Amino acid sequence: MLRFEAVRKETTVLDTRAGGARKVIPSEVRRDPLTGRTARICHFMELKWQMPDFAKMIEGTQSWCPFCRERVLQVTPQFPPEILAEGRLTRGDMVLFPNLAPYDALSAVATFGDRHFTPMTEFTPAQVAQAFGLAQEFFRRLDAAGHPESAYHVVNWNHMPPAGSSLIHSHLQVFASAHAPNLLAQELEAAARHHAAGGRVFWDELLEHERAEGARYLGSRGRAHFLQSFAPLGVAGDVLAIVEGVSATLELTDADLLALGEGLCAAMKAYDSLGVYAFNMNFFTGRSGDRHARFHLLFSPRTFFNQALGATDVGALRNLYNESICMAYPEEIAERLRPFFAG
Repeated sequence: MLRFEAVRKETTVLDTRAGGARKVIPSEVRRDPLTGRTARICHFMELKWQMPDFAKMIEGTQSWCPFCRERVLQVTPQFPPEILAEGRLTRGDMVLFPNLAPYDALSAVATFGDRHFTPMTEFTPAQVAQAFGLAQEFFRRLDAAGHPESAYHVVNWNHMPPAGSSLIHSHLQVFASAHAPNLLAQELEAAARHHAAGGRVFWDELLEHERAEGARYLGSRGRAHFLQSFAPLGVAGDVLAIVEGVSATLELTDADLLALGEGLCAAMKAYDSLGVYAFNMNFFTGRSGDRHARFHLLFSPRTFFNQALGATDVGALRNLYNESICMAYPEEIAERLRPFFAG
């Protein structure tokens, strides 16, 4: 049985601005129903930010960008023939090549094409599906070759500098590894225990609950279902996508990739309406044959605690305790986002 635990707390202060009147400020500590990771729902700031001057932000960056058309094939590296016979993979104007700052032994970058700057509202589902498909092709090559690192097939997306991107030009981080990243490993271990204890897949139960309960469920596209996380990692909530019947990245079909693209584009438009222009996105995958796993991804908007000062949304609690803070109730965030997933 799934448990959605939330400890409600109150802080009482004497508000000097209101003549010393007593003021009660609520907060919550929520526990993730799979891993037990805790998240704090607090601060309760308005979910509204000001867009920056994009022209000023990107000014001059195109003149040296290594991912733009005039440089990408001249300055980016190539894989050795035992990894990829042609050195790089291409799909339309998208290019996949080795990462010069690799996260693992098999680490690649995939560009979103020739366009230097793409606002969140101007990505298309077909474009996202094409980029994911290019990563999928790389993973399939590694798997067919029987490479020992071809176990977990991961795609990360850092869009714009507030999300940790050092380049304006949109791109994906693509890597295969025999070692699952920390939170993914914790999820898979917890999901295996859940499956062994009750014979059911945690993610199937979670989806059943969220669709029936409705407060955090956003909508579906094909086999992909989108919802707000109960215990989010991001300060403005997370959009969680779960793909029915799929355990691992290599099991995703072209239709699944397009469905994920449709949901992600809806999420981007929704958060853009709040003044958010940056995000992180990660694949969470099992290995092929993991019966306890379900492929899912997290889309987490990135912004500021103080936009005027450029104060990052990652402070000591998140960076050193790995304790996340969300500035609004996920159920209220879902209400704001749900119209963008309609239809």
